[in-house]
Amino acid sequence: MRFSANRFFLVPGLLISGFALESVAFAQEVFAEMPRYDRYQKLARAQTFQPGVASVVWDEDGKGVTFTVRGKASRYDFATGAISEVTAAATTPNRRAGGARQAPERGRQFDTATSADGKWTAVTRDRNVYVKGTGVAEKALTTDGSVDKRIKNGVASWVYGEELNVREAMWWSPDSSKLAYYRFDETAVKDYYLALAQTEFQSTLDTEAYPKAGTVNPVVQLRIANPMTGASITVDTQFGDASLGEYVYDVKWSPDGKELFFNRTNRKQNVMQFCAADPTTGKSRVILEERQPQSWAENHPDAQFLKDQQRFIWSSEKGGFKNLYLADVKKGILNPITKLGRDVISIVRVDEAKNRVFYAAAGLDNPYFLQLHVATLDGKSDKILTDQKFHHSVNLAPDGERYVTVRQTPDSAPETVLIQPGKPEVVLAKSDLTEWEKLGLKKTELFKFKAADGVTDCFGTVQFPSDFDPSKKYPMVLSVYAGPESGGPQVGFRAPSPLTEMGFLVVNLAGRGTNGRGKAFRDAVYGKLGVVEIDDQAAGIKELGKRSYVDPARVGIYGTSYGGYASIMAILRHPNVFRTACASSSVTDWRHYDTIYTERFMGLPAEGENKAGYEAGSAFTYAKELKGNLMLYIGTSDNNVHPANTYMFIRSLERAGKRYDMQVGPDQGHTQMNTNRMWEYFVKTLILDPKMKPQAKLVPGGLKLKFKDQQG
Repeated sequence: MRFSANRFFLVPGLLISGFALESVAFAQEVFAEMPRYDRYQKLARAQTFQPGVASVVWDEDGKGVTFTVRGKASRYDFATGAISEVTAAATTPNRRAGGARQAPERGRQFDTATSADGKWTAVTRDRNVYVKGTGVAEKALTTDGSVDKRIKNGVASWVYGEELNVREAMWWSPDSSKLAYYRFDETAVKDYYLALAQTEFQSTLDTEAYPKAGTVNPVVQLRIANPMTGASITVDTQFGDASLGEYVYDVKWSPDGKELFFNRTNRKQNVMQFCAADPTTGKSRVILEERQPQSWAENHPDAQFLKDQQRFIWSSEKGGFKNLYLADVKKGILNPITKLGRDVISIVRVDEAKNRVFYAAAGLDNPYFLQLHVATLDGKSDKILTDQKFHHSVNLAPDGERYVTVRQTPDSAPETVLIQPGKPEVVLAKSDLTEWEKLGLKKTELFKFKAADGVTDCFGTVQFPSDFDPSKKYPMVLSVYAGPESGGPQVGFRAPSPLTEMGFLVVNLAGRGTNGRGKAFRDAVYGKLGVVEIDDQAAGIKELGKRSYVDPARVGIYGTSYGGYASIMAILRHPNVFRTACASSSVTDWRHYDTIYTERFMGLPAEGENKAGYEAGSAFTYAKELKGNLMLYIGTSDNNVHPANTYMFIRSLERAGKRYDMQVGPDQGHTQMNTNRMWEYFVKTLILDPKMKPQAKLVPGGLKLKFKDQQG
């Protein structure tokens, strides 16, 4: 589940208890007429500060570095320490020529693949794979693919694209002599029907094999073909234990082209194996295995190969935190490289000549402040290179002896600094806060709070209006996503949300389940989506509610996709904490979402599995608890989180006699509601009249809504 807001669209209107209502509560452009809108607009349009971020190009001869700050290019000489102006052209790194393929739609794959020697092109068309080569006419490698037979070749099932990041479905070997490709059999998968083009005179129907939690998955195969002869073999992806071939993904050829690599998992995704197949026989073997029987295993561990094409750096959570290991395709794990009690986030660079690897890891004091480390490949040495007081984005010199970092915190503006061994740091760029100070803006506060368990430390941020007065009481609005394995709080320096100028404190909280804090921190939500992470959001709000300037009776929450689900669950599970919620493109019951994402974090919904967890994580279960103001939004063409999620939730609200508001995006996909309408809703319900309740009134022509603060 990944949210992508590509367009916003709105048809104003309200639905309450099943009746279509003409919305007279919110007049056109009413947001612009609300108190303090001029302040909101001023901040929304302002260039609040000039960030001290420099783009960097290292000299090829290693004698200096060229950096560009706000269009001005300069060069720093390592030997003399002198800075001189240079032409902008000197700062432009070389780029490879050649155009890129057009990116596929969300959840889809590229429909072409070109061989490494450029002589062959594979294309998938009408669910079959065709190849053509230099001097060789196009030929079909497969003929069994069709809509009627429910077979796909050279393309993946939708759920693979959405949840396993599968963008390729055909792979040429390095020597261009073989083509590996997917084959999917969706015969047993039930179709989902979605009406499209509903704003046209004639609508259309989108039909997708969509496996919902607990239902049958598509059957996946890997095949390898000879483009000259057309002969093909099937890779044995179910060897040893057929259950581990439920999902097959991250397909790629070994660097030397002698084997085809792939990852495979069981249905619960708590056992993941990195495998290799013989491209001649299809026989496969396990290279490495990751097991997390209590929850889920990492689906995409790092596997960065060294120059000998046999050894590689592997990431694993088997010790409770993500660490790096040196491994071999024949021998498995050779030795640990890192032994941190916190997560490695990414590999920055491998320097084989000096037997070392640079990597980014969670900070000691704050896990969300990333730090640069360097460790030897034998694991005997590991040290932190960056200043722990800051969050860092690093650009390493080619020799690894120097680096440039953009360092910042929520209350410390970014600056670009050159770090050299044995020499004082050199500030290459500092932020210009002239406009920030002129506007009187307040910096973001990063704070700690206890999770709902009362033990676990969590982090959050809060932003303030420019005219913040601690002697007054302020409402809060919480921006939320909260899904498992999502990111933590924003730890970089940024301008306050323009919403603060309407008189709100704007909050973001990172509870349990999010990344960067180790496996146990993530595992806390396993089988309990909609409960643990939601209760942590409420715990953070309750902690802020203790502050003298916070009005705990006026709290709003909003989000999209998982954030929409979190917003709904928050106002239902904690009706005395959250007064208003705006939920866009929301899952409302995990039994109606896809297998790969849902079962990874929830297990199976069957009796004897996690039926209770699914019930506890369903918005339907708590519909009767709604007390505050709830705005729902759907895009009618959302093929990811289907609009039916919201429709079924509405039915639960109606049966419970609850009122709600709704916005619709005709022919829009997985999007969010119009921002102005959402802000308007928060101002209306949390500032202008926080005790307001919609009042249905029978009038000629149907039901109309009037709020008690309106006349007529």
